[in-house]
Amino acid sequence: MVTGAGTAAITVAAVLVAVASLPWWLPGRVVALRVRLFARINGDEGIPVPGDLIGVEHFREVYSHPAAGGRSKGAALSDLFWYWLAPGPEVHQEHLEAGERYDQVAAATRRFLAIPRGEAEELARRCTAEVLRETDTGAPRTVRLRDLMMPVWAAFSYELVFGGPCPPAARDLIVAHADDVATALTCCGLRHMDRRARLTRYVAARLDQVRHPLPDGLSDEERAFYVQGTFFNTAVVQMAEAMAHLLLVLARHPEAQETARTGDDAALDRVINETLRLYPLFGVAHRITTGDIELDGGPTIPAGSVLCFNYPEFHRAGFTDPGRFDPDRFRPDRREDGRAVRDLNHIPFGVAANRPCPAWRLAPIAVRAAARETVRRYVLASSASHVRSLPNRGPCLLIPRAGSDAPPEPGSHRAALLRMRARDRCEDVGRSVLQLVRGARMVREARRLRLCERHFAADGTAERPTDQPVPPHVT
Repeated sequence: MVTGAGTAAITVAAVLVAVASLPWWLPGRVVALRVRLFARINGDEGIPVPGDLIGVEHFREVYSHPAAGGRSKGAALSDLFWYWLAPGPEVHQEHLEAGERYDQVAAATRRFLAIPRGEAEELARRCTAEVLRETDTGAPRTVRLRDLMMPVWAAFSYELVFGGPCPPAARDLIVAHADDVATALTCCGLRHMDRRARLTRYVAARLDQVRHPLPDGLSDEERAFYVQGTFFNTAVVQMAEAMAHLLLVLARHPEAQETARTGDDAALDRVINETLRLYPLFGVAHRITTGDIELDGGPTIPAGSVLCFNYPEFHRAGFTDPGRFDPDRFRPDRREDGRAVRDLNHIPFGVAANRPCPAWRLAPIAVRAAARETVRRYVLASSASHVRSLPNRGPCLLIPRAGSDAPPEPGSHRAALLRMRARDRCEDVGRSVLQLVRGARMVREARRLRLCERHFAADGTAERPTDQPVPPHVT
């Protein structure tokens, strides 16, 4: 017979066990909940792909269909993305509807990104070396990889736009802006429009210094927003996160790290491809159908539907043991489920028929050069968790090579890695709860402002919301 004291003891023990287990299950549940939330913000109109209606076998067919080309108009989810990307989401290349304005913006972006391979490699290497040299202490230290890499790509993007070295003050403005966007996107913090407006003012004052002509048909304010959104928002955030994912993978897989340091480009490219398969930079990308889509052997998707393409789920489909890191999946002679490399469910930069990432050629070249420079200087080690959204920003131990190619003894930094793991697990719990709270708050705020809906309701003339004052010198 269990006494009252015994029952209380059992209850307390159960609570302690539940609390202690939170770091192992709560963060993953939060990530899954956010994915479902994004797919359902549009109510019944939001169609998950792949999902019950559209299977994984139709993913590419639907994504590539000409009628799956709507970007923002008609989707409630657009209000949330415009909120995160402000200021200037109405001229952001990813969210412009097809037409003359998009064509002009896309052409301008291609001009800025069209640099020779050797020049891109040297620029990425030089920017990486400069940041690592500035932050080096000569001793092992723990860093957050996303934070370490943001100044690298701020300097890289600045030079693409302005053609000269990035001044420290400008780099600080770009990093503050990109960090604010990335933090809001992961729901780890609220957005701060004052930080973003400071960068807008800086860019607006230097529009006459850019390397190539800016898009025709845009006002000076819109041109500042275009530069800020394309090069100092999307480019910096995506490249910093791509590098953080890659370096965290190298830190957890010493054999891949050695490949990055000494191997050929093809071997490192396989590591990069597998990293982007496991940790795609896009979670859910939404598109609005501009006409009916009739699938071969499938349903008809009516015009006006909001399609929510789930990259992580697509990248897992059709792979043996999809959660395992295996760069050899991308060897030319390898067959995965009977398919050649070119046929794998792997679209890290989108698909050619539906506006692929404009940096799809440049990004892998620059990432490879930056990774090589990093592992040339340091041995990387990490015991932190690694998930696609990277809310922990990639904790990693950097161990200087001190002129020696030999890595440190395996147990020499065990204590530091144990502390890193314990701290990361504890932070995950509080961060996951805050992500839900802050995410819910931003969803409500985005629906109140209705940035996208109001823009299109005004027949293409953006109505400036009250939380986005006109920056000085941009009128």
